[in-house]
Amino acid sequence: MYSMQGIVRKSVNNSISQFERLGYVANNLANMNTRGYKSVSFEQMLKEDGYLTGAVRTDYKQGSIQVTSNPYDVAIDGNGFIPVVSAEGEVAYTRDGAFKQGKDGYLVTSDDWLVGEGIKIPANCYKFEIKPNGEVFTYDKANTKPKKIGTIPLVRFASQENLEQAGMNKLVPTEDSGEPELVRDHECFCQNNLENSNTNIYASTTEMLRLNASMIASMRMMKVVDDMYNKAINIREG
Repeated sequence: MYSMQGIVRKSVNNSISQFERLGYVANNLANMNTRGYKSVSFEQMLKEDGYLTGAVRTDYKQGSIQVTSNPYDVAIDGNGFIPVVSAEGEVAYTRDGAFKQGKDGYLVTSDDWLVGEGIKIPANCYKFEIKPNGEVFTYDKANTKPKKIGTIPLVRFASQENLEQAGMNKLVPTEDSGEPELVRDHECFCQNNLENSNTNIYASTTEMLRLNASMIASMRMMKVVDDMYNKAINIREG
């Protein structure tokens, strides 16, 4: 049998757990239009002592692929990530293939991280082509032979579930995820396409409503226990 203090502690613990889970659901909804975003969930488990515990899990299910008019856009159809490098030399990994030509001519992300080891687009580029295997070709004018200028690398991890969020739709490896492994033979790239977020708006909205109701129930329980505790004190003092 639980004491009043025990019931309050469990209610507070469960409310905090629900609040954390609600934060992940809200973040998923906020990123429903973020290219290549993978939804994050907080999976809860009820322990024998009545307390809630849980673990964070990223859902790497493929998002839908949408056609665009930008030849620098590329979607990944299948598993894998594209390595990108900041101006400071920091390396991260992304599935957001909304690329562009940077000020110095290199292929970069929307926030100016270098794609791969550096792919410089010639000033006289007439046509830009990304093959399904990542090879990049340019044409200086119509009806000329293409010139290979580089390859967009694709890497995979032994345990991608353990990658760590690094902000701006980028991920970094951890000890548990393992080091990136270059995929040499593939046809995963789709030029003139972008991968949409895999957030399920209907499931996320339903989950948010359910969590709100659960938190309200927990707060009401704490209010009932608090009222009972105050009544017990008044009876004892009377």
